[in-house]
Amino acid sequence: MSSFKHLYDAILNGDSKAAVAATKEALAANVDPLELITQYMIPAMDEVGRLFEAEEYFVPELLLAGRAMKGSLELLRPLLAASGAQPTGRVVIGTVAGDLHDIGKNLVASMLEGGGFEVTDLGSDVRPEQFIAAAREKNADIIALSALLTVTMPSMKKTIDALRDSGLPVKVIIGGAPVTRQYAEQIGADGYGETANSAVALARQLMKKAS
Repeated sequence: MSSFKHLYDAILNGDSKAAVAATKEALAANVDPLELITQYMIPAMDEVGRLFEAEEYFVPELLLAGRAMKGSLELLRPLLAASGAQPTGRVVIGTVAGDLHDIGKNLVASMLEGGGFEVTDLGSDVRPEQFIAAAREKNADIIALSALLTVTMPSMKKTIDALRDSGLPVKVIIGGAPVTRQYAEQIGADGYGETANSAVALARQLMKKAS
């Protein structure tokens, strides 16, 4: 089989056009879509996360890499669905009620997608009942809550309480600038991601425990 390292490089460099072109080339050569994801796309996004944590990459690079990866995924999703391939897990993500900030949440969503998760992004200012409805509809394994304002952090607890009351067997992870591991434990979250990369690692750990 030909190597498609140029797909890996395109995502790592945040080059959407090159990523889409490489994906089309691979599909024309009858490469298994799942192979493209596991051998090139997920490793590329893992490396993007590592570079970000090492402060060699910054928010713009993460956003560009996420956009390149999404361009490739859009071509692969229909083929994956037709083949019955299962995602690493299903995540519903959003910024909690009262908070309109979404850059951090967008980064986490992109990194989760790059990590092989099926992501449903509800946007910002999301009410507890919206998270519950989406989790039920999408058969979510994990709900990811983001908050950037200290005054909206109580919305995280309200959402978690509502989820527990609903009886949905879903794990909850939280993150955002003012959020801490201690707060996550205090409100009953299943985990806390300090960075987009650590959120992906946490989501993977939770999926392994569930399997």
